[in-house]
This record gives sequence, structure tokens and C-alpha cells, in this order.
Amino acid sequence: MRPWFPSAFRALAALSALSAVDGYFLHMQRECRYSSEDLKDIEYFDRYVFNKLEYMRYNSTLNKYIGYTDIGVKNAERFNKEGEAERQHGNLDGYCKPNAELDFDSVLRRTVEPTVKVKTAEASSERHTTKLQCSAYDFYPEGIKLKWLRNGVEVKDGVTATEELYDGDWYHQIHSYLEFTPQSGETIQCQVDHSSFSQPKTYKWDPSLPEGERNKVIIGTSGLVLGLVFSIAGLVYYKKKSTGRILVPSS
Repeated sequence: MRPWFPSAFRALAALSALSAVDGYFLHMQRECRYSSEDLKDIEYFDRYVFNKLEYMRYNSTLNKYIGYTDIGVKNAERFNKEGEAERQHGNLDGYCKPNAELDFDSVLRRTVEPTVKVKTAEASSERHTTKLQCSAYDFYPEGIKLKWLRNGVEVKDGVTATEELYDGDWYHQIHSYLEFTPQSGETIQCQVDHSSFSQPKTYKWDPSLPEGERNKVIIGTSGLVLGLVFSIAGLVYYKKKSTGRILVPSS
């Protein structure tokens, strides 16, 4: 059923089709609002907006149309009398609830496990010699807990953390830091708890070599191996060339 408009409005609407510069815009918008998966508080709205001004809407909680302007009030009264409100109320079960279930299944119930890295960072405190960083990347949804364990016991002293950072692509990241003085034989772990896990997971810090130093060793070893390969190849080439020579005594 179309809204009722006075003849002057219909003339302006027709004019908009002729003039793109001085046109008019009619916008109708359906909204389903809810705050929990049980959908007990779900509401359906059918909004009518003309030139950014909402002049009428249907509210499923009130089960009637409400007008906000003179034209909107007239349309709302007519719609309510003619039973349009009752027909719109059917969209609560026929439109909102099925789509809400699809949203929960495809987005709201979807989880993505974080990628977690534990590494040595540059210490910023004079009290401690070592600073560790535990980073969780690319997880969804938000709501994650990071804690440090020292020999299986939670550590709170010397711990700082960032807030959960939104990446702009549905995913999030967070970073936690621990400053401490290592002791021989102890175990340091970062425990991560997220809705994508059936139970919290722990990630162990490897104190053998900091990541930067380990990379230097790998690069140095690779360079040494390449140097040996080229040296051996040069020696083989030299011997082959020497074998084919004929020595002529000098006079």
C-alpha cells in the first residue's frame, strides 16, 4: 500500500525526475533491532524519510504507524485504520527473525583463532634485564585475555598491555609485555584465552636466543656456507686448468 500524499507533493516528486539539481529524495528503510540471541527484545521498524526528514514510521512494539509531520500523521491514521499495521507486524516473524538467525550464523557466531607470537623486546626498565612481548593477531570476535605464567604461576608485577586494537577488517590485535629478571631453569609462558578456543592455550618463550640475534646467526651461517661453496668451486676449477697445462723449460 502506498502512502497518501497531497497533490502538491506529487507534483514535486514528478519534478525531481526532471531536475537532478533541485530534486527531492524519498527514502524508505526497514530496521530489525535486537540485543541478544534469544531475540526476545527484537523490534521491527519501517521508516519513511523525505529529504532527510523522517515523517512516519511503523513500530512493531506499539504495532502501529506513527506520524511526525502533518503528512505523516495523515498517512499513519489511514494505514492504522486500513489494517496495514497488522500486515507489517508479520515482518517481525517473516523478515526480522530469519535474517537475524542468518546474521548470527554467518557473522556473530563466527570465530577466528588468533596468531600468537612470544618474543624478546627491548627492555625499558632499570629494575629488570629482560622484556618479553606476547602478541595476538587476526582474531575475531573481540574479547581476549592474555596473562603471563612463570613456572605455571600467574605474574602480575611488571606486566603492561595495550587495548584491543581494531584492524579495520573485522579482525583485532593486542599486545602484552612482561619485564622481569630471568632465573636459570624457569619457564615463562603467555596464556591466551579466546572464544575460538575450547580452552586457554599457552605459548612458551624460548630464551635460547633473542629473535634478532637468532636471525644474525642464521645470516652469518648462510654467508659462511656460501663462502665455502665458492672457495671449493674455485679450487676445483683451478686444479682442472692446471692439469691441462704443458710446462716449457725456460732457456
